[in-house]
Formats: sequence, structure tokens, C-alpha cells
Amino acid sequence: MLLTSSPLPGWPDTRPLGSVPIREAAGLLLPHDGGPVADLRDQPERWALLTDVTAALRRGMPVLGWGTGAALLGRALGAQIHGPDGGLEWAALPRGAQVHSWAGEMPRHWTQGRAAAWATPDLPGWVRTAFLAALPGWADRTPGSPLEELGGVPTLEGVVTEFYARARRDPLLGPVFAAHVEDWPAHLGRVTAFWVTLLGGDADLAPWRGNLNAAHAGLGVRGEHLRAWLTLWETTARDLLPAPAADLLTARARAMGARLGGPGSRQRA
Repeated sequence: MLLTSSPLPGWPDTRPLGSVPIREAAGLLLPHDGGPVADLRDQPERWALLTDVTAALRRGMPVLGWGTGAALLGRALGAQIHGPDGGLEWAALPRGAQVHSWAGEMPRHWTQGRAAAWATPDLPGWVRTAFLAALPGWADRTPGSPLEELGGVPTLEGVVTEFYARARRDPLLGPVFAAHVEDWPAHLGRVTAFWVTLLGGDADLAPWRGNLNAAHAGLGVRGEHLRAWLTLWETTARDLLPAPAADLLTARARAMGARLGGPGSRQRA
């Protein structure tokens, strides 16, 4: 499946950009659309597209752009944009890119890693064929956030659910939760939203907004509770996740514990 910023009749299995998560696509297509590239003032949709292109490149996704799509791709890679005075905008050669053909001073065909650009509006069939043929070898991805590195929201939800199942049975932690949590589905949802935000967020979920110390004020939490919480969280993570993912969650939990137990906190740990 390929994502595209504009409709592309005749291309196999394309979906509009934004219809599915970027991480699920095999590549991103940026067709020529005549839209602005250099001056994006008062162009929120264009800014959003540039942000999506940058995110795709950061994840190691293959990207093919032509015409103004190639210029936008070049801008996402830090290239200077030329030709804004009523003509076709085009990108100077990005740093580290390899140029394959020129049209005067304009780099017409260039590549940089998994990014490929054809600067004029009509994409040659052989450029399309070469890009599609390379996709199977570019299936690996770089996580775009710690949340993706962990395995996404479903993985995190599994850890949170199992942790609280164990915490409710814990002789020290259980009574605290029993005294203060009445709606467990809502509580699990809030905690998951907190962790999603802490780990880089997810475009499909609203970010958690709140104050960590204020959320725990008045619960009677002491140092022994915090130490038990951290130990149980680490044990749960290591039981459910591969070592790198468990290390990631454990490190974030320890940092959070330091905030709760710090000199400015009401929880004296």
C-alpha cells in the first residue's frame, strides 16, 4: 500500500495520505499539484503536508516526488527552493543527494537514500518502475517515537492492564487503589493516555494534559509505595516485553518516580 498526497489513477493500491498511519504504508507519493513550496505563510494544509513528509523521511519510508512534489520533498530534506515567481518551483540538490540528470541549473532527477525526485511535472515511466521495484528492499522502518519503538498503543495498553491487575492484588498498593479508584475502565484509559503522551504521542489519541504531582496529591503515597510501584512496573514490563522495550518503559518510570519523590514533591520518597 502506498500513501499519496493527491489522487493517482492507475497506480496500484494507493490511499490518501492521512487515511491510515504512515507506519503501515510501503511508501509515500508526492505528485505534482502546483501548490506552493517556498512560501507557506497562511497555508496550514501545506505546512501539515510538509510535516508529514518530514515524518515519513524520519521513519525511513521511501518517498517519490515529482514536480512540486519533488520540490516539497527537497524542502523537507533542507534544500533551498527556487523559481517561485509564477514558474515551476524546484529544489536545489539536498545535502548528501546524488544527481542523475540536470535540466540547466536544475537537478531534474536526484536521489537521497530512499527519497527519489523528478523535478518536472511529468514523471517518466522508468522512474516509477524503478521506485516500485525498490520497495521490497526498503520494508524496514525506523521508529518515529518511543511509543512506536515500544510496539504502539496496543502493546502499551497490555502492559498497563496487566500492571494494574497485579497492583490490585499487591498487599501494599492494592488498598491505595481500592480507596481512590471507583471507575477502573476510566482510570486505565487515563493512565494509558498519560503514557502515550509521555512516549511521543499518537495522532489518533488526544494527548494527556495534567500535573503529575497534583494527580497524586492527597493519596497518602509514601516512599515504600513508590518503590513497590516501580518494582512491580519493571517486573510487569520484563514479563511482557522484549528487553529493549522493557528497558525503555523502566527508564521512563524511574524518571517519573524521581519527579514524584523529588524535593519539590508532596510525595516524600
